[in-house]
Amino acid sequence: MPIPVVTLAQIYAAEALDRAAHRRRDAGWLTAARMAPTSRVVLLSELRFALLGTDEAPLLHAPTVAELGAALPPEAIFLGERAGVAWFALDLGAEPPAQGRLAELRAISLLLPADDAALLAYARAVAHWHHGHRFCGRCGSPTEVVQGGHARRCPACGSETFPRTDPAVIVLVTHGERCLLARSPRFPPGMYSTLAGFVEAGESLEQTLRREVREEVGIELDELTYRASQPWPFPQSLMLGFRATAVGTTLAIDQDEIEDAIWLTRVQIADAERCPVRLPNRDSIARFLIEEWLAEG
Repeated sequence: MPIPVVTLAQIYAAEALDRAAHRRRDAGWLTAARMAPTSRVVLLSELRFALLGTDEAPLLHAPTVAELGAALPPEAIFLGERAGVAWFALDLGAEPPAQGRLAELRAISLLLPADDAALLAYARAVAHWHHGHRFCGRCGSPTEVVQGGHARRCPACGSETFPRTDPAVIVLVTHGERCLLARSPRFPPGMYSTLAGFVEAGESLEQTLRREVREEVGIELDELTYRASQPWPFPQSLMLGFRATAVGTTLAIDQDEIEDAIWLTRVQIADAERCPVRLPNRDSIARFLIEEWLAEG
């Protein structure tokens, strides 16, 4: 019997607001919203967010335009609406906010309400895209922000670019009562996670899964089952989560990509004292895939 597909109800995937895409081309409405005293603004500085509260209980700092004391510039990114109030993101560059402190999203995401964490994930992904598209990829001229921050146009050649999302597959490979976790050289000490990789040109998701697992650990896959997806704004990916069964268990590790890989039982992983590895953080779909599998045992 196929494993039922579940909805991923976790961090970064919550419904943060109404994106109100129909507002993006309404220049008059956007101008008014940038001046409206009740409009709210998420503040970023070098992709870190302004926060209030304590380290243990952070609060999103999203002042109103009235509190800022000035209309927002055209570069402010229109995120959408909550209860009829417009929300924007404003990149301060290297300048710190007038109030609050700055923090990386992953450091505070699990301490925020899910809708706030999702809102910041959205803002971070679009802000990161803007950082890399200030000049035209065709002619090299400076580009300008249009469509409320959801596109950039080159005034010299007329080309337009839009925020990019990179599809990537992530898979928990199982064989009987064991699952396969691997360690990348980039991981924190002791951490092992599920296998993952970006979709290449001309590939289906299924082809990417089989290729990545074969290349990284030498395992052939049998049954593939889609589980859930997660926006991953580090910098701007969409993680497509799968479960897969392995044909065999003999590993052939690609040392250029993977330092180590290990088969672990449910009992080993579920017991924090016996688990020989550090699991991925709880804000990741990798952890979701592992915990879902554990719950079925």
